[in-house]
Amino acid sequence: MFNLNSRVQYSRLAFLTLAWIFSVSIAIQTFLAGLAIFTNYSYWTYHTTFVVWFQFIPILMLVLSFTGNFPKVIRGQVAGLFLLIVPLQYISVNIPGLGAIHPVIALVLFWSVLDVIKKAGKIHG
Repeated sequence: MFNLNSRVQYSRLAFLTLAWIFSVSIAIQTFLAGLAIFTNYSYWTYHTTFVVWFQFIPILMLVLSFTGNFPKVIRGQVAGLFLLIVPLQYISVNIPGLGAIHPVIALVLFWSVLDVIKKAGKIHG
């Protein structure tokens, strides 16, 4: 059986791994949007379907933030990631006039997850 310290360390490692996967997924998602806009609109289908594969990663990260004993500030940032990607992104594409904020949210998501990685990396060691 794992001792408490090893469970915390494994949780932190899993958290950081998911955070990196999330950041790369945002970059890929942005690339797919660029392909659709600047190359061929048929890529838009990839952009709209790829998100379902990574949109709930922040929920898993939030659980791991508790088992990894991360500070409340990191937990709050991770909750913010979820709120940005799921409700706010979907609202921005479905309410007329708010679509222009959609790519701005992607930038904030990317910057935020990199900030979480930086902070969590210092804690993990």
